[in-house]
Amino acid sequence: MTHEIEAILSAAPVIPVLVIEDIDSAVPLAHALVAGGLTSLEVTLRTPVALDAIRAMAEAVPEAQVGVGTVLTGGDLDAAHEAGAVFAVAPGSSPALLRAASDHPLPLLPGAATASEVMQLMEQGYLHQKFFPAASAGGPKLLKSIGGPLPQVTFCPTGGIDANSARSWLELSNVACVGGSWVAPRSLIEQEDWDQIEALARAAKQLG
Repeated sequence: MTHEIEAILSAAPVIPVLVIEDIDSAVPLAHALVAGGLTSLEVTLRTPVALDAIRAMAEAVPEAQVGVGTVLTGGDLDAAHEAGAVFAVAPGSSPALLRAASDHPLPLLPGAATASEVMQLMEQGYLHQKFFPAASAGGPKLLKSIGGPLPQVTFCPTGGIDANSARSWLELSNVACVGGSWVAPRSLIEQEDWDQIEALARAAKQLG
């Protein structure tokens, strides 16, 4: 599982964090992001069509590694795996979620915001973690400090990161990539401006 998550995080410097309201936008959105060079896509479980969007993307855009975000329970893991997701992301962790993930075929990227949480996940074998909420939890300075005594862990910071701040995160030695919604803003999705989303993805790809 560690190698699978590592491959997903290393595919591009940015993982788009996607909130999909309209199922009809799922496939053209995935095509635009992949065309721009971002192949690991996180579809959050924040809308009623999220699982259908994952299924549609996974079937229609095989070049994409479609993952699921905002995973809270073992049931979320099961549903996303059935829909075709290849990785899962959680905002934090809980004993129940970690138990469910321990023998689940879907690799999990659990979230942490403090050194204690990072250590607890390390004890469960998680050397790749989401740092969330990245900006409000302390920013790059905090994550750099955590990396001093805990260099074994590699992070994907997410939360409050945009095109202007992404590079300050990516410069850290313990950061593999960042998660961000700026490459697929709601306004552009609603306008079906796939060319502009592709351009944003291409610019994000160049951050690495």
